[in-house]
Amino acid sequence: MKTTPRITPPLRLLPALLLAALPALANADDNQPLQQVEVSASLIPLGVADSANQGTVTAKQLENRPLLRTGELLEAVPGLIVTQHAGDGKANQYFARGFNLDHGTDFRTTVMGMPVNLPTNAHGQGYSDLNFVIPELISTIQYKKGTYYAEEGDFSAAGAAAFDYVRQLEQGLLSVEAGQHRFHRALVANATPLAGGTLLYALERAGQDGPWDTPEDYKRTNGVLSYSWSRGDDDVRVTAMGMHSSWNSTDQVPQRALDAGLIGRYGALDPSDGGETSRYSLSGDWTRQYADGASRVNAYVIKSRLGLYSNFTYVLDDPEHGDQFHQAESRQILGLNAERTWQHKLGPFASETAIGVQLRQDHLAPVGLYLSEERRRLSTVREDEVKERSSALYVSNSTTWTPWLRTVAGLRADRYSFDVDSDTAANSGKVDAGINSPKFTAIFTPGKHAEVYLNWGRGFHSNDARGITGTVDPKTGLAVDADGARIERATPLVKAIGKEAGLRLVGLVPGLQTTIAAWQLDLESELIFIGDAGTTEAGRPSRRHGVELTNFYTPAKDWIIDANLAWSHARFRDQDPAGDFIPGSISRTASVGVSGEAGPWSGGMRLRYFGPRALVEDDSVRSPSSTLVNMKLGYKLAANLKLTVEVLNLLNRRVSDIDYYYESQLPGEAAPVADIHTHPGEMRTLRAGLAWQF
Repeated sequence: MKTTPRITPPLRLLPALLLAALPALANADDNQPLQQVEVSASLIPLGVADSANQGTVTAKQLENRPLLRTGELLEAVPGLIVTQHAGDGKANQYFARGFNLDHGTDFRTTVMGMPVNLPTNAHGQGYSDLNFVIPELISTIQYKKGTYYAEEGDFSAAGAAAFDYVRQLEQGLLSVEAGQHRFHRALVANATPLAGGTLLYALERAGQDGPWDTPEDYKRTNGVLSYSWSRGDDDVRVTAMGMHSSWNSTDQVPQRALDAGLIGRYGALDPSDGGETSRYSLSGDWTRQYADGASRVNAYVIKSRLGLYSNFTYVLDDPEHGDQFHQAESRQILGLNAERTWQHKLGPFASETAIGVQLRQDHLAPVGLYLSEERRRLSTVREDEVKERSSALYVSNSTTWTPWLRTVAGLRADRYSFDVDSDTAANSGKVDAGINSPKFTAIFTPGKHAEVYLNWGRGFHSNDARGITGTVDPKTGLAVDADGARIERATPLVKAIGKEAGLRLVGLVPGLQTTIAAWQLDLESELIFIGDAGTTEAGRPSRRHGVELTNFYTPAKDWIIDANLAWSHARFRDQDPAGDFIPGSISRTASVGVSGEAGPWSGGMRLRYFGPRALVEDDSVRSPSSTLVNMKLGYKLAANLKLTVEVLNLLNRRVSDIDYYYESQLPGEAAPVADIHTHPGEMRTLRAGLAWQF
């Protein structure tokens, strides 16, 4: 029987963390106030954060950051890796804290208060497509990790990131970019006073063919129109967004096809794969300041469509027509977030209380899975109309008991309603579910240079509504839970319990901020909906724990250096002869970056290490690690004209973006073959841009 080394739970490392910090803390004056460190682009300073792994990424940090894809903006979150296994118009693949997050299942993302994650998605639960984001408009990315925040609900077990846009631009911007593989991008953005407020607009057009043997023919159009104004204590913003894209897709391919020379490194086995998607939204924000706090209301309506053609098994199921399938959905989302905060006294102690309400309804009409050949629909596997409603009430209190102790206690109550009208009557139904999520944090301040955090909290993610109400496998007709059936009914809301001990050090070295955190996360079940098959598969209870080290250093004005290391250990908690490794779970990541400006010159360089991963439960098949270096260099030709050059994959490393291990069958093969299926990282790519401010 295979055994694994016993790993000391990271929470037991807290005494060691504190001992390591004692020499630095011994000389600290406990009576001095917390040091508020303000730099041009900083993480959250002392006295503000509720955990060691909470921070803010600013526009300054993003300005000189090289990007292959828009979704890589999330790599500004320490320890998070962004890859792709298909065409660039599709949601990225995300990895963090021992998770293969798929397309976003356990990492919650919002843009201007609007949710990005899509439940009961045609392709994957929590599908999070960030291609509608325009990087030049971002003001901040606020991130949190863990289950410790009352305001964060579904999909936030591993963490959350909130993007916010600027409300005005000091100057208009016209930017054009071009590069290898027919890459092109144009952006115009500006802001102008209007009727006592500010009108902001932006229009982006981008596309490329990529290095693929089948040209990607990726086309994306983005638009933003936002109007904001302030009157006394009131601040209002109304924003309309629109995005449409289409592409051809080179999906992951089996290693044996590459080894045999059936296709080249950038070849496709089904060149008709691809997709089309759109997202349109209208949102409004209202904030009012009071003498004792503030109120904020955010409301939104989103309409989106998605159509994906994929073939991951080739001729395994249908030797005549092939195994291509079409996943499609049409969705409307309505939502409301409201919060009131009060600063008050709790006896003699300074305190702040927040009460919030979150409402959301997703209406899918329809969401379907179809068999296809060269994008021609052959038959319907399943087609459903789904209404999924959620409501949440939360309360959170932060109280400063002494100059060295602050606590944050919260409680969140979520209620869900799943209503599925399926083309298979046995899979229709209504299910209601609820979950309560308490949170608690204690924050100790032993001196002006340090804070220690102890966090505990319960979180969750929802499962696909079709897996919750389904009683029949739409492909086989077998009853759910019957002997020999491939599927089990999904638990509506899957509980996650997190614990963390963290230390943040600020100012021991001028301009340096260091955080270290030891964390643990138990997930009740990894049940997920398998969109590729139209069924659910039963997961197993799991435990992840790890240690993260983050360093942020500003050695001089306009210069930023960051270095981040993350280690995690992910295992199933039950006993199974198959093994206890969680396939695809990341164990080690590292990133180092430097960016800055000197006279007319500016630039940034980043190294990203993506560690090896087990691809099967017994760890007998593994994915290799990868290391990439990206660079961006800028030069001001004039006061308002800047030339930039990006070199992506600077060292031209032949790495994989992602690897899977499963059975497939190629034409001419007599039986299915279990193999590694890989999606290659892109070769060295050169891009250049010209930006004019007007």
